[in-house]
Amino acid sequence: MARSLIRSGYADFPKLRIIPFYNVLWAEIDSNHLIIVFALPLNENLVPSTLKLSIDPNHQPVANWISILLDCSYKGAQQKKRAKVLINPYSGNGKARRWYSKYIKPLFEAARCSIDAVETGYSGEGTTISVGLDVDKFDMVVVCSGDGLAHEVFNGLGKRPDTRRALSKIAVAHVPCGSGNGLSQNLNATGNASIATLAVIKGIRKPLDLISVTQEDSRVLSFLSQTTGIGAESDLATENLRWMGEVRFKLGFLTRILAKKVYPCEIVVRIVMSSKESIMDHYAQESLKNALEDAKCETTPEVDSTGEDQANKGLPPLEYGTVHDKIPDDWTVIPGDKLGILYCGNVSALLHPIFQPLSRGL
Repeated sequence: MARSLIRSGYADFPKLRIIPFYNVLWAEIDSNHLIIVFALPLNENLVPSTLKLSIDPNHQPVANWISILLDCSYKGAQQKKRAKVLINPYSGNGKARRWYSKYIKPLFEAARCSIDAVETGYSGEGTTISVGLDVDKFDMVVVCSGDGLAHEVFNGLGKRPDTRRALSKIAVAHVPCGSGNGLSQNLNATGNASIATLAVIKGIRKPLDLISVTQEDSRVLSFLSQTTGIGAESDLATENLRWMGEVRFKLGFLTRILAKKVYPCEIVVRIVMSSKESIMDHYAQESLKNALEDAKCETTPEVDSTGEDQANKGLPPLEYGTVHDKIPDDWTVIPGDKLGILYCGNVSALLHPIFQPLSRGL
């Protein structure tokens, strides 16, 4: 059967020599035919394609073969995921709607994912949707936008009375359709919408640390990075240049570099690891821990507790307080009279390491 699958590919797709398990989206029996759906590379994108093979009326051996095929193709990832899809039609210079229709939705449908898609109409709607989301009806929220809509989703989940349960149960996935796609670059190792969609389909749930940022009396969740100075202003001050795509960030950055802008401030930090060796040791321990967790290939979310224990648990209290609290004696004050940029990264917004495609908070 595997040989027939590969040989059938020769006739219809001359450049196709083998179908990787990773590209197989679904397989099933329809009457006396074996239907295999897979993602076919087309130019720079992936599109679903189908092989239809005649089979013997005795379906049971083929059914067993299909089960093995899907097990090899998903490798512990959940099949037929239930997705709440949020599309920002203004992302990607207005191309997000077309990308979803042409490159994203067909792959989800071919993989037999259940989709409930909504186009957002105003800033902050992602937060509103996430606050009222029935987390028992979905396995993940898929953001088809830039990083901004993902930020809204995380903060919407963070405003719920059952925040810990929601963040532990619902995976947040990102299909890049905006000018800033740092989350997808880290989780999916790509800025291509169709390749990221396949990564989400085949993704295994993984925890993702979130950052709490306080300013005055507000508390906001950050998943990617937090910056002040040139980095922040280059983003916020170029909102009117969104039509330029990613170029607006470079323009905003270079303009402020040439102007030698500074942002005087005072930085207060608690140094946990003061030597390069201690940082390397910590990294090695965490890498080993993550490798052991990956080996389990668990398909169900891990939660701290179940049932009523999590029903009314919001965000955990801040361990170090806010700027209104007294600075502890073991913290270090660093003057920043000529600060140009301060960047705190949770995951890198620039580098593209290969992480597991699907993430969940807390």
